[in-house]
Amino acid sequence: MMIDTHCHLGKEDYENREEVIKNMGNNIMIVSTASPNDIDDIISLCNKYPNIYGTVGIHPEFASTYTKEDLVKIENSLKHPKIVGVGEIGLDYYYTKDNKDKQINLFIKQIDLANKYNKTIVIHSREAIEDTYNILKEYKNQNIKCDLHCYSGSLEMAKRFIPLNTCFGIGGVLTFKNEKKLKEIVKELDLKHFVLETDSPYLTPEPFRGHKNEPNNIKYVAEKIAELKCINLEKTLDITTQNALSLFDINI
Repeated sequence: MMIDTHCHLGKEDYENREEVIKNMGNNIMIVSTASPNDIDDIISLCNKYPNIYGTVGIHPEFASTYTKEDLVKIENSLKHPKIVGVGEIGLDYYYTKDNKDKQINLFIKQIDLANKYNKTIVIHSREAIEDTYNILKEYKNQNIKCDLHCYSGSLEMAKRFIPLNTCFGIGGVLTFKNEKKLKEIVKELDLKHFVLETDSPYLTPEPFRGHKNEPNNIKYVAEKIAELKCINLEKTLDITTQNALSLFDINI
């Protein structure tokens, strides 16, 4: 079994969404929201497909525009049995730091929601890894489980995150020919710290880079991990699947 722990399956992402879902067979997809506007659609997908789960959250790009009603909607949706996390949430200083305080405030509010409902948090951190770490370490004693989606930090930073109950989402970037840092991390750290993701429809792995990504391409990420770790594909899938089931408290 394969688990894509982070994908987007919005109606605006695919004209052939049902086909994309069918391509995954019985493998599991965890669909992530970026905006409260996505929540109703994700709940619908969770109800319709037994192998689809969801996470709900407000992406940092909306830190200056979200409303209290948005947070209420997220909290209400956390009561759904197939909503397994809060995300994607976090910090993004790539485009602007002007609203840094608002981003941090929103991030903390959503971590607190996850803590209240015992949900895993799915973290988006871009050009903000130190602030992300400093916030999470304040929750160290509360045992919140964290998925650092599309991890792009250093090996040294990854080692600092591990004691904070963190797994690292590894996606198509690992297969890129010029990517060195992430390959070093995968080689160096134990496989128990990784979960597979695609971030579909983005970050398509080789050999299909340049085309729209989809969850079924998770197998190419698994193959690359197996190659770098010098282990067989079956073991890679077994371990990363168990990591994901444990991280998101999914019982199958």
